[in-house]
Amino acid sequence: MLVAPAQAGAQFRGRSVANENWIPAAACPGEGRGRDGFNFGLRRDDVTFMNFVNRTFRHWSLLPAVVLFVLLTIYPVANLFRMSVSTIAFTEGRELWTFTPLANLGLLRADEVVRPAVINTVLFVVVAVALEIVLGLALAIVVAGVARGKGLVRTVMILPILVPPVAIGSMWKLLYNYDFGIFNQALTAIGLPPANWLGSTSLALWSVIVVDVWHWVPFVFLILFAAVEALPIETLEAARVDGATRWQLVSRVMLPLLRPAIVVALVFRTILAFKVFDEVYLLTSGGPGTSTELVTLHLYKVFFEQNQLGYGALLSLALIAAIVAFLLVGWRAMRSARR
Repeated sequence: MLVAPAQAGAQFRGRSVANENWIPAAACPGEGRGRDGFNFGLRRDDVTFMNFVNRTFRHWSLLPAVVLFVLLTIYPVANLFRMSVSTIAFTEGRELWTFTPLANLGLLRADEVVRPAVINTVLFVVVAVALEIVLGLALAIVVAGVARGKGLVRTVMILPILVPPVAIGSMWKLLYNYDFGIFNQALTAIGLPPANWLGSTSLALWSVIVVDVWHWVPFVFLILFAAVEALPIETLEAARVDGATRWQLVSRVMLPLLRPAIVVALVFRTILAFKVFDEVYLLTSGGPGTSTELVTLHLYKVFFEQNQLGYGALLSLALIAAIVAFLLVGWRAMRSARR
């Protein structure tokens, strides 16, 4: 029983309330009267339990999210670790797992495609993300200064990120076409020979970078445009009153204030650039040769074309480790930017 009359010495069902471990209703804020007019209280152990529930509720409320995180993240990563030290073969429609911890490392050392894939990936990430940050920042500052039609310009700017990657690959493959692509048509019109944009080992990777920049500059623009719009007007006006030029206003006032937003855009875009796949697969499939072979594309080929699941798992863990390492660097950069 959870309640009892508050009057000391009163009898309740033949027992003395004074001998029970009750807390009077006056000590329980919010407690009202029962149907018989008595004040009701709570046992001390009940109050202790309720206090425990109140203190720990915020932790228990996270349990569904923790369960989903374990099922969707921890378990797949743990399974990747298991696969990375195994050789997986398919015999008579069944998986045959063999524990071979050093076999996949031997495949990694002997894989001649890994080195150019890593170099191409690093070059792709550095160049593409740098161009996207610079162009996105410049466009954000320019559009923020537009007096009329700002909403229309912003809407037009974000159109590329709304286009599906499959459509982007098909569209740019037509634009890069050697015979009737618009770029070669323009070169021919001014008297220059056509270029083999996707078939040349010296041009293919740069052509893919151009597509990625066109696709993701609007993403960076949206982040930095929101940050530019949130800059304090008083600070900018004070700089103008002090005689700051346009360049000084941007370099000495706006850029320091925009540093946290720039770091956020940089981190997000670098993570996505490491994972790029669809554009490269649709445009070049890694060719010619290995000139556009990226780690993600090579990972796809190892998994689904060569059926080396254990070795593919090892490559996946290496890619995850690279992204996590960059996240740690980006986190430290964000902390320093906020100081």
